[in-house]
Amino acid sequence: MKTEVSECPLEAALLLLSGRWRTLILYSLSEGPMRFNNLQRNNPGLSQQMLSRDLKELESAGVVSRTVNPTVPPQVEYALTNAGERLIPILKELGDWWVITKNRDTA
Repeated sequence: MKTEVSECPLEAALLLLSGRWRTLILYSLSEGPMRFNNLQRNNPGLSQQMLSRDLKELESAGVVSRTVNPTVPPQVEYALTNAGERLIPILKELGDWWVITKNRDTA
């Protein structure tokens, strides 16, 4: 992950969410826990390597949890943590802001 240049908490949050896929991964997980392949199917164009990296960073930040179910073969499920669930309304609000701003500028 990129490094912060200040002590601003907003910068840290935006660094965590930066990139093409992280907000889309979080949006997919807002529908409920998902396995790796389902996350990849929900986000066409997202490579296994990128999904794996982003999930690890989101997990490291405490936004996503990873559960290994003891089956053969093991099934891994990803879900939002409480912190991740609190983030979803903020992301939806940001999306709504963009739609309003974009429509106002084109009208």
